[in-house]
Amino acid sequence: MQKKFIQAAALLGALSVILGAFGAHALKEMISEKSLAIFETGVRYQFYHAVALMLTGMLYKEFTNKSLLWAGRLYGIGTLLFCGSLYFLAIVDLSAHPGLKAIGAVTPFGGLCFIAGWLLLAVGAAKTLKQ
Repeated sequence: MQKKFIQAAALLGALSVILGAFGAHALKEMISEKSLAIFETGVRYQFYHAVALMLTGMLYKEFTNKSLLWAGRLYGIGTLLFCGSLYFLAIVDLSAHPGLKAIGAVTPFGGLCFIAGWLLLAVGAAKTLKQ
């Protein structure tokens, strides 16, 4: 599993750079400053959690436990829900599609996944220190 975490982290990191460049150079001409700020938040959190996933994969290789496994999984789920919903909200013209505002309800669930992942990383690290 550690190999999958590290591979996913590398891809998420690369995608963060690509999306950041896209936002800074192309997207800023197409959307409002508010929407661009939302997009940039998604990119920033995706990058943070790509690094966290990489760290989790490295730790999992040495100290296999379920807490670390679930920390990595939750970083992936959180990235999809939190960052994905922010990207969607930033790009979609919500005034023309008012029913799509509901996607914003997904964002906090992604945030909860991130928080749970960090807490499980702490638990998993504590378990490794006891060994």
